[in-house]
Amino acid sequence: MSPKKNKKRLKSLPTFPSESDERDFWKKEDSTEYFDWSNARRVGFPNLKPSTRTISLRLPVPMIQRLKLLANQRDVPYQSLLKMLLAERLELENRRKLRTS
Repeated sequence: MSPKKNKKRLKSLPTFPSESDERDFWKKEDSTEYFDWSNARRVGFPNLKPSTRTISLRLPVPMIQRLKLLANQRDVPYQSLLKMLLAERLELENRRKLRTS
């Protein structure tokens, strides 16, 4: 005799007047009461771009000139190069912090 799957009756998902209301709802509710996660599949969003925010950053003129020169040598826009350099340094700092913790 094979064991029967215990299928739980799922609740109906309400409609939400706004994203804010939906966020508040999911902060309090257990999603397993609304969805059967046993059939869920992991998906990727390869074209999803992270949110960006414009900031104002004051840099010395010689530093900007050096950044633009280096960016030109690498054939990338200087703002993209600046983001790459910042990301590399942040990763380095995170690894250093993990080693000392």
